[in-house]
Amino acid sequence: MAVVVTRPAQDALRWADQLRGRGFEPLVLPLIAIGPAPDAQALQQAAAQADDHAAVMFVSANAVQGFFDAAPTFARARAWAPGPATREALLAAGVAPARIDAPAADAGQFDSESLWEQVAGQLRPGDRLLVVRGADAAGRSQGREWLAQQAAAAGARVDHVAAYRRELPAWSDAEVQQASRAAGDGSWWLFSSSEAARNLATLLPAQDWSRARAVATHPRIVQSVRALGFATVLASRPAFEDVVASIESGR
Repeated sequence: MAVVVTRPAQDALRWADQLRGRGFEPLVLPLIAIGPAPDAQALQQAAAQADDHAAVMFVSANAVQGFFDAAPTFARARAWAPGPATREALLAAGVAPARIDAPAADAGQFDSESLWEQVAGQLRPGDRLLVVRGADAAGRSQGREWLAQQAAAAGARVDHVAAYRRELPAWSDAEVQQASRAAGDGSWWLFSSSEAARNLATLLPAQDWSRARAVATHPRIVQSVRALGFATVLASRPAFEDVVASIESGR
């Protein structure tokens, strides 16, 4: 069974290897390109001041990678992760497990709301929280606004820094043709981002998705993919085994 992996290239290749090991035929078509931080000086300054914060919230594994590329001073502050991939990236970067806060393993979703349930009691008025996230193609830092609002309501000062830039990928003619075929040949598309769905609409504006099938890893992403016109969109938790189970349930 063919599975289209739309994550950014590095992560997509890892997923493709895992899917291949389970007997699937992965097709890597990244729908988000990852670029360098739009303001390297701001990132370096934030990295140097990481331990001035009570906690640092990383929105994704890419945020972890970009932040640690800046050699942060990060030995005391708590590390917040919204899901298992981000937690794994923090562990790989050398952060001790005891310093990492993440949603419970059996959480219904891995998102800001589930993370906040775990960390809401940590912040005191006057504490500082650093949110490490991505920027859009124009360099505007975006992501996890809801969690930042909750922290501010608890009396914390919230700082933001962009550790990478999310961009529209440049697909080759061959990739465009592969994507068009996968819209109607029974392939399963995997979506872990609403932005990926929007980028697909930009890359293939005239494509008919009425025969396409997808698995999306959050209710908001499900809505974005359905808005494209996909015939079948299944919701799944983002863990690999859950995604595989969703694909197999749709055989």
